[in-house]
Amino acid sequence: MKIKICGITNLEDALHAIECGVDALGFVFYEQSPRYITPKDARQIIAQLPPFVECVGLFVNESVEVIDALCVQSGVARAQIHFDVDEIFLDAFKRPTLPVVRVKTPEDILQYSYRYRLVDAYSEAYGGTGERLNLDWFKGVDCSKIILAGGLTPENVGQVKSYGFYGVDVSSGVESVKGKKDSLKVKQFIAHAKSL
Repeated sequence: MKIKICGITNLEDALHAIECGVDALGFVFYEQSPRYITPKDARQIIAQLPPFVECVGLFVNESVEVIDALCVQSGVARAQIHFDVDEIFLDAFKRPTLPVVRVKTPEDILQYSYRYRLVDAYSEAYGGTGERLNLDWFKGVDCSKIILAGGLTPENVGQVKSYGFYGVDVSSGVESVKGKKDSLKVKQFIAHAKSL
C-alpha cells in the first residue's frame, strides 16, 4: 500500500518521512491552512530530496492556470484538487492530477471511479481535520484506485487492510502540532501501513 504524508512544511520532516519509506509528500498551497507553505519554500525543500519520491501540491479554489503556474514554481509533480470540479477541469491540466472526493454519503465514494482519487471525510476546512469516514461504506466497493484519508493514525491504519486501498494519506494523525510532524508517529504509521 502506498503512503502519502501531507502538510510538509520543513526539510527535516520530509527527509525523515523518506527515510521511513514514504511514497509521496504533500505540500499545502492553501493560505487558510495551518500547514500552508509558499511555492518558493516548497521548491527549496523539494530541490534537496532524493529522486523517486512523488511531491504533490494541494490546491483549493484555484483556476487551472494558477495551479499549473504554482506547480512549476514549486516543483511538485502532481496537483491534488481539493475542491469540487468536473472532468473537463481535471483534463485541462498539463500535469497529472489527483481529485479529492469529500464524502458526505456512501454514494459519493463512487465519484471519479475510473480515476485514482483521494477519498476524505467532508469538512468545511478542506482536509487535515482528523475526521474519519465510516469504513463500512467501502464494503463491496472497488478500492484499488482509492487513496484513503481522514482520521488515520498509527494506531488505526491497520483497520483498513482488508479493503484493498491503493494507498493512505495522513496529515494531522502524525503531527506534534499543526504543521510539524512527530517523528515517532511518522515512523510507526509508515511501518504499520507497509506491513498491511
